Amino acid sequence: MDFSSVQMPSGTFTIGKAFDFEGGHRLPSLPPEHKCSHQHGHSYEVEVILTASGLEEPGFVTDFGALTPFKEFLDTELDHHNLHEILPFEPTSELLAQFLSGWFIQNLQPAIPGRLVAVRVRETGRSWARFDVERQ
Repeated sequence: MDFSSVQMPSGTFTIGKAFDFEGGHRLPSLPPEHKCSHQHGHSYEVEVILTASGLEEPGFVTDFGALTPFKEFLDTELDHHNLHEILPFEPTSELLAQFLSGWFIQNLQPAIPGRLVAVRVRETGRSWARFDVERQ
């Protein structure tokens, strides 16, 4: 087969990379009978989703290795911490996704070619929240 005859359609490229960390939290504004008002923990999975209309050599939206500072932030600042004690908001998955989006945009996005589209925070295998970044 002659692969040179395959036409490359126009469009955008999207990548995602998942990271994980362990964290505890409680949501003190919930009623005492709600299970999440009590201290508990999660094996969080955080996925960043980036997009670009063009690719950097050799064909990347962003080199996955360039995302290492985000993993380092999760490891040093959030891993094995009580999130309600260190974050300035109640650590729901929704607010955590928004916060991590803000950190990514402020600290990492200026140094990489891709644009952050969303951050997804998964508390369990069946429960997640996603924050979609408005196009800047």
